[in-house]
Amino acid sequence: MTAALAGLVRSARHELLTFDDPVTPPGVPEAFRSLAGACVRAAAGRQATVRRIVPRRALPHLPPDARVDGRARVTDSIPFKLVVADRTVAALPLDLELHCNGLLVVRDPVVVQALVRTHHAWWDGGDDLTAPPGSAPAHLRPVLEALMAGLTDEAAAVRLGMSARTYSRRVGELMAALGTASRFRAGAEAARRGWI
Repeated sequence: MTAALAGLVRSARHELLTFDDPVTPPGVPEAFRSLAGACVRAAAGRQATVRRIVPRRALPHLPPDARVDGRARVTDSIPFKLVVADRTVAALPLDLELHCNGLLVVRDPVVVQALVRTHHAWWDGGDDLTAPPGSAPAHLRPVLEALMAGLTDEAAAVRLGMSARTYSRRVGELMAALGTASRFRAGAEAARRGWI
């Protein structure tokens, strides 16, 4: 499995997309523990665009070079582990968690494109690891801007292309991140933190 996965990553000339969790359970062979990071570094060294998505709980386990050049984003979780090379071939673990338990290599263009779209959706919703520590989470910045513009919830949801329910949930997330239950105080706190 290690050789197959490493070969797939080495084949990426233009783009490498991954869902990765560097925190592996005990009992996983050491070769697999260090594989993902080594593969990402190798692809980046060949000038391929690398887009690595990791769950928030993995942040302490990422090497410092994962935080440069916009090569990684963090989300609350990842749907499954995944590697896609040049939008032509993908590898998923058979159990969706550990590559060492077997791989499914996918070359069907329709399935690979669906996996690429899934990755891009999670990438767009993730937080950039290179963002300054005092900035708003990426997926909440448009909500903060809509609040600051004084838009109604309905108008903001339409402008942002989301349902009113999703917008309302994101406003709640933003207020929780700012530690307030008031929209007015949320604006004041965002300003105090330098988010606006």
